[in-house]
Amino acid sequence: MSKSTILVTGCCGFIGSAFLRRMVAQYPQSQFINIDKLTYAGNLNNLKSIEAKKNYHFIHGDILDRDKVESIFQEYKPNIIVNFAAESHVDRSILDPTSFLETNVLGTLMLLENAKKIWQSFDDKRFIQISTDEVYGSLSETDPPFNERNNLQPNSPYSASKASADLLIRAYYETYGFPALISRCSNNYGPYQHPEKLISLAIVSLFLKKPIPVYGDGRQIRDWIYVDDHADAIECLIQNGEIGEVYNFGGESEKRNIDVIQSICDIFDRIRAQKEGESRKLIIFVKDRPGHDKRYAMDISYVKEELNWNPSTSFEVGLNKTIDWYQKNEMWWVPLLQGELKDYYKKQYHL
Repeated sequence: MSKSTILVTGCCGFIGSAFLRRMVAQYPQSQFINIDKLTYAGNLNNLKSIEAKKNYHFIHGDILDRDKVESIFQEYKPNIIVNFAAESHVDRSILDPTSFLETNVLGTLMLLENAKKIWQSFDDKRFIQISTDEVYGSLSETDPPFNERNNLQPNSPYSASKASADLLIRAYYETYGFPALISRCSNNYGPYQHPEKLISLAIVSLFLKKPIPVYGDGRQIRDWIYVDDHADAIECLIQNGEIGEVYNFGGESEKRNIDVIQSICDIFDRIRAQKEGESRKLIIFVKDRPGHDKRYAMDISYVKEELNWNPSTSFEVGLNKTIDWYQKNEMWWVPLLQGELKDYYKKQYHL
């Protein structure tokens, strides 16, 4: 991908910014164009380390803005597109499904149409859709993990919007021979994650010695992957992924939500040299959210075999690195706790 022009969308967010911090440094001969709407989850501070790089360009814009998107394609003529742009929080999709369908489905369509127009004369081109394990639905505790051939059975407005986008990608590949592939990944965690998600919310709450809300009985199971491993996986797809394919990525770290929270609490007890179990007293159980999926798990045998890819960060190592980052970067996360997010906490958790 030397001397490629890569259009990335939504890369002021958590996963996209991890990808850009990695790629801009590793590929100085390639140009990276980042269009981001800068919603509450988009943060220019996530990309401070690369904002002055000559091969990085930021454009403040919405992928639903037809004129803006067309002008970007005409000016930069990207040959690689990685679509991170998405409304991504399940809880918020339950409160406001419309914005999820607009960005996640119609926004993807806008990118597909513009790429299809300019790519007719391109040889080296590919579109990578960043999807989610949630499109597969929910597993019981005894079901085998999801593989790439599982049916799509989304259970939330968020996952339904992502599944819809995936089906659009498939339709463009089958109908137009469009050079696309799909990445479906399990739950991410790590530095720069907005403090509305399970792990980041728990960490921030513990630093502030505030209650940690846990839905239902907390026995829901998720497969966790450190965000830098996910960025590595996407780079691998750009280099070696096969057009028309779907690839599952995960960290092979299935954990119950309550066990994750308790592990974080125990780390804080050690950090503060306080009595074991002290931090766990901050855990409170709140009413479960509607349609809460019981378990996600990813079978990553296909990417191990076809792409020679493996996650490299164990959950224990990644969790400690994440807590250490939040401890050293209060100036990043403290401002996020005001205004809209504060009101959201009250509405969602009654805290």
